[in-house]
Amino acid sequence: MKKLLFSLVATVGLSVFASAQTKTLLTAKISTPTVQCDMCKENIETYLKRYDGVTYINVNVRRKETTVKYLTDRTNIEQIKTAIANAGYDADDIAANPDSYKQLPKCCKKPADGGGKNHPKQ
Repeated sequence: MKKLLFSLVATVGLSVFASAQTKTLLTAKISTPTVQCDMCKENIETYLKRYDGVTYINVNVRRKETTVKYLTDRTNIEQIKTAIANAGYDADDIAANPDSYKQLPKCCKKPADGGGKNHPKQ
């Protein structure tokens, strides 16, 4: 009987402890207006995979929107936006890092800079 009671208490204790350790997972949609093509999508997704706490990334090129799921105890939305900007793309209110933007392939640059899907052929 004592073993059964001890097992029950241990199980309840572990389940309470485990639920207290559950990390908060948030989903955020970030406007990425400078995304032009599938290469942009690949660049952002590859770049964000390096960040601890980011569990899901999906860049929607048509909607120019990036959906990210992240653990709040490891990162936050501002760090994720800054990471996208450091990859060379605008993210909500954070402008792209100029040095990173210059290194993007021509298809990933803004149409005003001669890039994008509809840029003139050379």
